[in-house]
This record gives sequence, C-alpha cells and structure tokens, in this order.
Amino acid sequence: MELWTFLHRTSFCLALLSFFVLLEAQTLSEHQQEGGGDNDGGWWCGSHLSVEDEGLCNLEVVDGSSLSLRHFLDSYAYRMPVVITGLTDNAKFRSLCSKWNLLAAYGERQVRLSTANTYSYTKVDVSFRDYVNVLLRPQSPGVLGSADTLYMFGDNNLSEWQSLLDVYKPPPFLLPHTSRAFSFGVAGPGTGVPFHWHGPGYSEVIYGRKRWFLYPPEQEPHFHPNISTLSWLRNIYPHLTPRQAPLECTIRPGQVLYFPDRWWHATLNLDTSVFISTFLG
Repeated sequence: MELWTFLHRTSFCLALLSFFVLLEAQTLSEHQQEGGGDNDGGWWCGSHLSVEDEGLCNLEVVDGSSLSLRHFLDSYAYRMPVVITGLTDNAKFRSLCSKWNLLAAYGERQVRLSTANTYSYTKVDVSFRDYVNVLLRPQSPGVLGSADTLYMFGDNNLSEWQSLLDVYKPPPFLLPHTSRAFSFGVAGPGTGVPFHWHGPGYSEVIYGRKRWFLYPPEQEPHFHPNISTLSWLRNIYPHLTPRQAPLECTIRPGQVLYFPDRWWHATLNLDTSVFISTFLG
C-alpha cells in the first residue's frame, strides 16, 4: 500500500512538472513570436504594452556598406534625413546593454531623468535600478509631457558610463569642423520627446523600436510643448493633410537615423527602448 501511494504521488508530481515545463515552453514561444526571445536583452515587456503602429516610412533607406563620405555629404548631410542600415557593428555594445548587464554594472549609479516636453523643465535623480524596476513603465496617451513623463535620456554624468560608451562604434561620417557628443537613453513604451530642433546628429536603436517624425526647418509643426508625442499621434496626426504630414520612419536595431541641422523632430518609443544619439557640434 505504501509503495502504491509513493508511486501515485510520484506520478502526480511528474505530471505537474511536465505541465509547468510545457507552460513555460509555450510562454517562451509566444514571447519569441511577439518579438522577444534571445534578442530582446531582457527589455521586452510584451506586445500588449507596446505601441504597435510603426506607421509608414517615407525616408530614404540606404545601405551603409556602400555609402561613401562624399555621397553622404553631397546627398544628405545638409539636405534631408536618411535611415542607414549596416553602418557599424555594435554587437558587443548591444550585449553590454542587456537589462541584466546594465543593472549589474550600473544599478547603483544615480541617473537624472528629464521631463519629455520641448523645454524639459523638471529633473529627477534616482538610482538606475529604481528607474528600471519602478519608474520604467508604459505611458498613457492622456498624460502630459511634464512631470508625468520622466525618462532617462541625456543630462547624465557620462563619465560614469564612459567604459560602456568606449565600446560603442559611432557612425563614422562627421561633418566638417564638428566633433561627437553622446547621449545614452532607456525609455518605456509610449514615451518620447515632442517636436524640437537642434544641431545635426544620429540616433541608433540598440533594443526596441523608435518612431521618428520630422519636418524641415521652414515648416514648423503644430504642437503644444507640454503634450506628449503619443497624444499628438492619437489626436493631431490623423487630421493632418498630405501637405501637413511629416516625414517619418520607425528604426530598429542595426539602423541609424541621421537628421540635418535645425530639422524639427519628435520621437516615440514603441517598445521599451535602449538607444544612443550622436550629436555633431
């Protein structure tokens, strides 16, 4: 009788274990099908939290392996934005930017979070671990771009991140008489910066997807500086005429977007995104 009870309990435990193994495998499969898996660096939050609409891409997309400095300067540097693929190999940098690697190396470092409005008045200092584990969350379309939208981008003591940035391979094309300045960021789905402009630069996505909206300097877009990009996309964008519509594209890991001097641009992170910008000044 005791042997029968033992075998019965063992069979039940094995069946229960098999159930959880199958459940975990199914969850992993769904995760990979949705865009996660081994390539998400631990940042994937699930398609139900992502902003799924990538929109159209009406920017020129060029192959970086066949793009020369002369072609870049003549065709894009001072004239128009462009998406460049395969310009650099940042596989090592990408590995270092996984969620677990960044938390292990920089979890206790203090980072400065900025408000996502055009003027960025509010600054908040927290540990990187608290930002990732507590504050890094999807943004609701209704919130403002002021204190309701805090995220990590720029405005940090980059000397503390220098060992990481030293691994990054920036886009090789410089404009004459300029040098590079980096800005490293991590942000949740639905966050982004409303329309603003500054000098020329590049933006590269390490993990996630980032949607860009751009206008030439002479075409100032209609927007409120304290309304989030997500709110603008939901409430203003659908009513734009073809002449009012922006240039736009969603960039993914392995792609770099270049924008010329004084071009208006707004960004929207479609997933939890890790990204780096190279400003040319």
